[in-house]
Amino acid sequence: MSEHRDVLVIGAGLSGIGAAYRLQTECPERSYAILEARETSGGTWDLFRYPGVRSDSDMFTLGYPFRPWREPKSIAAGRTILEYLRDTAAEYGIDKRIHYGRRVVGASWSTADACWTVHTDAGEEWTCSFLYVCTGYYRYESGYEPDFPGRERFTGDIVHPQRWPTGLDYAGKRVVVIGSGATAVTLVPAMAEQAAHVTMLQRSPSYLISLPAREGDGRRVRPQAIRTRNVVLTWALFQASRRWPQRVAKSLRQQVAKQLPADVPVDPHFVPRYHPWDQRLCVVPDGDLFAAMRAGRASVVTATIDTFTEHGIRLTDGEQLDADVIVTATGLTMVAFGEIALTVDGRAIDPHELHVYKGMMFDGLPNLAWCVGYTNASWTLRADLTSRYVCRLLNYLARHRIDIATPRLPASAHDTGEPLLALTSGYVRRAAAALPRQSDRRSWRMLNNYLLDLPRMRLSRINDGDMMFARTPTGE
Repeated sequence: MSEHRDVLVIGAGLSGIGAAYRLQTECPERSYAILEARETSGGTWDLFRYPGVRSDSDMFTLGYPFRPWREPKSIAAGRTILEYLRDTAAEYGIDKRIHYGRRVVGASWSTADACWTVHTDAGEEWTCSFLYVCTGYYRYESGYEPDFPGRERFTGDIVHPQRWPTGLDYAGKRVVVIGSGATAVTLVPAMAEQAAHVTMLQRSPSYLISLPAREGDGRRVRPQAIRTRNVVLTWALFQASRRWPQRVAKSLRQQVAKQLPADVPVDPHFVPRYHPWDQRLCVVPDGDLFAAMRAGRASVVTATIDTFTEHGIRLTDGEQLDADVIVTATGLTMVAFGEIALTVDGRAIDPHELHVYKGMMFDGLPNLAWCVGYTNASWTLRADLTSRYVCRLLNYLARHRIDIATPRLPASAHDTGEPLLALTSGYVRRAAAALPRQSDRRSWRMLNNYLLDLPRMRLSRINDGDMMFARTPTGE
């Protein structure tokens, strides 16, 4: 026998908890439940346990606007963020709406019933009028790991940050971290505190930016003022990167150069092959990565791997990097809709055939939204806008006694070929063929611009000509 809720939220992480708050405060007459695949809440911030795990955005914008971040440390540790999420869920009674151990594997829509039927891997069945997928965009079970030649020959430990083993002992050992993204930049200085030496091995560098880890240092923290300032500064940096990429790239390289040891050249180690914000900038709080390099506890090598060996890694130029521990910080595996198999009136849905509407809904998918955050700013800025729009839509349907809302891509629109996340990062390129796409129409694009999204999502008409509405025979 199935259980029914007006709204089912899939996922009890940062997005799902925020969505629940908005639903119970802005749509109080709607019933909802959260289905969480794992046995704990927190999503990303419970899953990742690697040394130094922290936010890559400031907490004044990553935190919820309805429960402002009040700590002076704005680049916060993962454990602190997890406590913040769970405290938020407990404060508003959201934790009582979470059903754990419910991995959703399929969802089928019936137009005749105006209803989604949701299936879990345990054989349970739930039904809902609106399905809100808050699973993020990466596969929780495993990250991306290239098939490195000779991997089986290495006699030490090989670990991926997404599956960090409890009790891994790297004290006094030689560590090689493969990667140059945010995870690698976090791991290197954290592991260098105990390891004999940590080498960051990168095929190509990323843009890095040093930011203070704290706000105020004793002064009274004003969350809203700091939040507004950070929103504007992040927006301004992104816009400058798009208009004057060479100037911004030069400025970022110069800032890095000032913090490097004298024997470490900027080129090739910190000269990326792309423009700033073609991929996310990697935050280095208080310049900790560069401090570890200046102290001789960490180093960087820019090269390609020939093979793993018994005692480390041999590079294509013949150099040998000795290691006792190798960390493959090689990225995420992106998935659409949490890998939930979707059908509409018996027709299987291919996510790549869909076009995104207002960054959250999809043409031909009734009563469903997928919460995806910004790539160039804090995730929550966009996630909260999406949740508030979902609430606006639900209230509109209730006022007008409408059962079904389905975005429809205009026939005159043109596909741009861009995936939902328009980045050149490896994890996006690998998943491009599995992600929904963007169109040339403004409402059918992921803007990645909070200052433009804010009025669009909060004030624009629900009945905008692209959203189609219908009633079931019993709803007439």
